[in-house]
Amino acid sequence: MEEHPYHFFSPEEISQLARIESADKANEYLYRILDIGQYMLQCGGEVSRVEDSIRRLCIAFGAERADVFTITSSIVVTIYANEFGAVTQTRRITGASYDLQRLEQLNQLCRRICSEHLSLEATEKALHAILATPQYGFGVQLLTYALISSSFSLFFGGSWLDAAASGVIGVGLKYLDRMIRKTEANAFLSALLCSLLGGLLAGLAVKFHLGDNVDMISIGNIMLLIPGIALTNSLRDMFSGNTISGLMRFIEAILLALTIAFGFALAASLL
Repeated sequence: MEEHPYHFFSPEEISQLARIESADKANEYLYRILDIGQYMLQCGGEVSRVEDSIRRLCIAFGAERADVFTITSSIVVTIYANEFGAVTQTRRITGASYDLQRLEQLNQLCRRICSEHLSLEATEKALHAILATPQYGFGVQLLTYALISSSFSLFFGGSWLDAAASGVIGVGLKYLDRMIRKTEANAFLSALLCSLLGGLLAGLAVKFHLGDNVDMISIGNIMLLIPGIALTNSLRDMFSGNTISGLMRFIEAILLALTIAFGFALAASLL
């Protein structure tokens, strides 16, 4: 008959070892839960959604209590259960790449975990499948930028020539944004350089008779850079009671808008 691996320990020591093993397992689950919360926040999820999802996931994985604190740049989670005590992990959040399709997939995964009580292995497999889902190709993104720029240029009263110029400049801004993101520069530098280039190209387009109005060309390109999701999420966070996170997002969105305005004003002064 095989002996128990803890046969030479006292009952108190066996209980302590079992508690340590349970805490190690809880740390593994919590680490994966924080992965889901991080991706949700980076994809554009509001703080209240992220906190609620993390809390429900912790309960689904066996925690008796879960306390979650989330801001735009950090997630702190403490879970408690009798079998492993209190376990705390912190995750620093950097960068954001808004992807509402991935956010919806992560929401569906959270609901599936809570309803089906998936194992850690099944959760990891499902999360990897979501992350492996291909996003829109760069060619589609270029076309989208061109359509958005030209459409807003027409919407605000520009001519068809203004719309064409704005669409071409929008493609150039996408290329510049992609290059800047590869250097891992912050969003403010990207917004400043893109707005500066957009303003310069709009002025040059009118100067060489490739467009009629600098304002109408520029406004189409400005709409590509405006932090609309961040501003909307900031208001939703404040209305849901997450005042600190909401104010942080709101201030960041306002500063980003001012940076964009400064870039176009600088381009106008140079021309």
